[in-house]
Amino acid sequence: MRFLVVFLAMLPLLAAAETAYVTDKLRLGLHQSPDTSDRAFRMLESGQQLEVLFRDGNYASVQLPDGVQGHVKAAYLVTEKPARLVLAETEAERDALRAELEQAREALAAPEANIAGLQTRIDDLSARLEAAQAEVATLEQDKADIGELRQRFRGSLPLTWVGAALAVCLVAGFLIGIWWVDLQNRRRHGGIRVY
Repeated sequence: MRFLVVFLAMLPLLAAAETAYVTDKLRLGLHQSPDTSDRAFRMLESGQQLEVLFRDGNYASVQLPDGVQGHVKAAYLVTEKPARLVLAETEAERDALRAELEQAREALAAPEANIAGLQTRIDDLSARLEAAQAEVATLEQDKADIGELRQRFRGSLPLTWVGAALAVCLVAGFLIGIWWVDLQNRRRHGGIRVY
């Protein structure tokens, strides 16, 4: 029961509590009267740029960029840009840098693709060069082997030549043998051929 009484007593406090924030927007009235006692004829937003013509205690005579002149409370004028304007300028600069970075990336994309293509071509040509060098080495080894064989068989004749010479010699020997036998038979028989 005691808990219920305490809870009911606290209920109005809980209902009255709400979250609130201080506004970052200031609206300053521009007046005709130097002491700003009249009604403002124009409202100036926070961050509005203006030129201070002169200050008179708590008030300042100002001129806007469009040439309109009036009076404002001097306590609301600062020489430094408000954080909102600095933030907007910084964001604009950041966006410009991002756009520039994106343009630089796009500009680099084509050369990077070209470099990748050239690297692929270099790799292909390197592989072909290595294959050609291996083939050259093989051909040089074959040439050296052939040169060694030539040195070894320098004084010898080719087998086909030797075979042809033997065949000619055999045929010639056979024909000369027939002629010789015929000649001897004719001598023996007084010039008559006897077979």
